[in-house]
This record gives sequence, structure tokens and C-alpha cells, in this order.
Amino acid sequence: MSATAENQRTLESFGYKQELKRSVSTVDLLIYGLIFMVPIAPWAIFGTVYNSAAGMVPLVYLIGLVAMIFTALAYAQMAKSFPLAGSVFSYVGRGIHPTVGFFAGWAILLDYLLIPTLLYVFAAESMVGIFPGSARWVWALVFVAINTVVNLLGISSLKLANRIFLAIELVFVVVFVIIAATAINGGTIPGAEWSTDPIWTPSEVSGPLIAAALSIAVLSFLGFDGISTLAEESTGRKNAAGRAMIIALFIVATLFVVQTWLASLLAGGRDAFPEGEAGNAFFDLVGQAAGSGWMTAFFAVNVLAVGIANAMAAQAATSRLLYSMSRDRQLPAFLSRISSRQVPQLAILVVSALTLVLVLFFVGQIALISSLVNFGALFGFCLLHISVFWYYIVKKRSRNWLLHGVVPVLGLLIIGYVLLNADAAAKIGGLVWLAIGAIVFGINVARGRKPELTIREDVPVEDRVR
Repeated sequence: MSATAENQRTLESFGYKQELKRSVSTVDLLIYGLIFMVPIAPWAIFGTVYNSAAGMVPLVYLIGLVAMIFTALAYAQMAKSFPLAGSVFSYVGRGIHPTVGFFAGWAILLDYLLIPTLLYVFAAESMVGIFPGSARWVWALVFVAINTVVNLLGISSLKLANRIFLAIELVFVVVFVIIAATAINGGTIPGAEWSTDPIWTPSEVSGPLIAAALSIAVLSFLGFDGISTLAEESTGRKNAAGRAMIIALFIVATLFVVQTWLASLLAGGRDAFPEGEAGNAFFDLVGQAAGSGWMTAFFAVNVLAVGIANAMAAQAATSRLLYSMSRDRQLPAFLSRISSRQVPQLAILVVSALTLVLVLFFVGQIALISSLVNFGALFGFCLLHISVFWYYIVKKRSRNWLLHGVVPVLGLLIIGYVLLNADAAAKIGGLVWLAIGAIVFGINVARGRKPELTIREDVPVEDRVR
């Protein structure tokens, strides 16, 4: 049996028809995950992280890798048993209970709905910096229109766009490595020299610093989980989505560490960047090392990566989550309608419309959007870790205590710590969102739409808990 036929048979065992187009290879999943996490993400926040971490930015990302690997492994375990498009909605709903699954899906929906908004607001602000006097809403509309068209054209268009943008980003990563190495060797920037201090400076490392770095680091890796939403479009065998998530996490962490180590060396050992300069610190360093032309080029690539590539991937993930929750009667039925190009057309359009409204509402409030995004992701991750333990250890009596016991418990402790220390506005906004979800859930129950999720029983237990 071919991999595609096997995947379709697996989907049918959960009571669903194959509606989305199965044409996404494991490599495509990996590329999608990298685009979602943005290989050049540290550029925009380098100065802020540098100030918060006493110059040890690479250490922050190494801490983030260690922290998030537990969540990636948890995702991989649930994706193996439930290769569905609903991400934590499907995993928690089947791992613990459909009701809990609804709230997991509702929480992560806050993350997925606001990520495109955050990206468009950021990109629009940057474009106004390049073209002073232009309207932010116009740029937001342009970015939304481009991404909507690509997503509506089908998964093949999305795959092509992802490959193009990933190639551009990686080319500029290589260019930066060359620029930085040349500047350090040539003494272009005073004080810039080869050193491992940005990775580890014992005299500066402390408990509070690591705790602060943990919060920054965990949030920097959000996005790898979006790979799970393409599970029903995957052609790969043996938990392709799970493997892609873990590989993407390690690749992007390596890219983050290399870039921030070199940028920290270019900083020349300074204690901190002035508050007004922290936002553009990375680009200023590029300008000092290679000239204003390269600085402008790097800035433009960063805007395109955020406003188009990353936002496009986020829109695709959000539409698949809406599709999955609608298919299970937890959101309006029209969101699960599939177009002739085998994509959730109306879900994509709804995401676009909501994003435009939210962009106008949240314009200039990047910090607030970021806080709300973080709450949705972290709350969903916490429920994910609980579901791994409950499904495998409690329900299926798994004896793999490392993957199904230790990993989810450590992951829950890490994510729970970050969530408890989140911004007050994030907690308040997140709780309000969950309260709205409770109202929606109550309406669904009153209308006889109580969540009921099928768990396939045709697969031997040993295959599900291996």
C-alpha cells in the first residue's frame, strides 16, 4: 500500500473523508515549519534580547531549544497517534476528553488568529519606516491580499512560495555570516573579535538571568507546532509531521545561535544598546560592517519574511484549525467547506477578514498582541503535555516512561512556569478569551453540538504506544 493510500485509510478510521489535497512531502513540512519559525527571526529582536541577557543572546536560544524540545516531542507523540489537521484540538480532545479538547483548540486559536495580525502590524510599521507618510492599513491590506491569494490557489502554491522565501532567507543568512566574519577578521568594527563570551560568560550567568532568558527563548520558537495542522495533507510515512517538527526545531535553533553569536561579536563587548536603538540594533551592526546598502537590503528581507512568508504560513495553519473544529461541529459548518483546489476556502477568507479587522484595532500595540499570542500558545501547550501523559500512561498503560512520562511532565513544568510569569495583560486577555470560549461551548451544547471525537480502535495498542 502506498503512503498516500495508507494515510487516507488512517484518516477514514477516525470517521473523516480525505478532502484536503495530499501532496505535502516531509521536506515540504520541514520547509513550512522553518518558514513559520522564521530563520532570520532574531534580527528584529536582537538588541532587546541582548540587553535582557547581558549580551549572551546565543545562550538564550540554546536555553530555548532545550526548553521547547520537550513540547516538540509531545507534539510528535500525539501526531503519531492522531495524524489530523486539528493540532491540540484533536490531540487533547482524544487524549483527555473532547470538552478539554475544545478549550485547547480555542486557546491555540487565539494564538493562530493573532499571529497573522501581529506580523501584519509589524510589517506595516516597518514599511512606513521605509516609505514615510504612507498609510499602515494600506500595507496591511497589500500583505493580506497577497497571502490570501496564494493560500486560495492551493497547497502547491503555498509549497512553492515557502521554498522561494526560505531560499531568500538562507541566502541572506550566508551573506551575514560572510559580512560578520570579514568585519571581525578585518577589524572593521572596534572591539569586535572572536570569542565564546556571548555563548557563556560565567560571571554574568545567574538564576534570574536564565529565568528571564527562558521566557524570551520559549516564545522565540513558537511556530513549529503549525506543522501539525498540515498532517492531513502529508504524503510521508511514519509520523512525518512529528519528525518534521523536531528536525525544524533543531535546524532553526542552529541558525539562531550562529547568527546571534556573530551579531554579539559585532557588538564589540558593549554592555547594552541604548533603549531607542535596540529595535534596529542588528541592522545597524550590518550597516557598520558592510555599509548602508546592505543594511537596507537586510531590513527589506526581514519585512518580506514577516509580512508575507511567515504570515502566509500562519494563515494556512489557522484555516486548517478552523476547518478541523468546524468539521467536528464546534465552529460554524461553512468553515469546513473545501474548494475545488482542495483547500478550506471559506476558512481562509474568514481568517483574512478577521485579520484585517484586528490589524485596524491593534495597530501600534505590538506588545499587547504579542502577550495574547503567547497566552494562547502556552495554555494550549500545557494541555498538550497533560494529554500525552493521560493518553499514553493512564489510558494505554504505556511503559515508555521517558517519552510518555518524564518528557510531558518536564515540558509542563517549563511551559507552566513561563505561563505563570507571563505579562498581566496576557493573563487577563487570555482568561477573557477562555470565558468567551465557555460561552461558545455552552451554546454548542445547548444546540446539541456537544463535542464527540472518534478514536480509531483498529490499530493495535502496541503500535500506538511505541
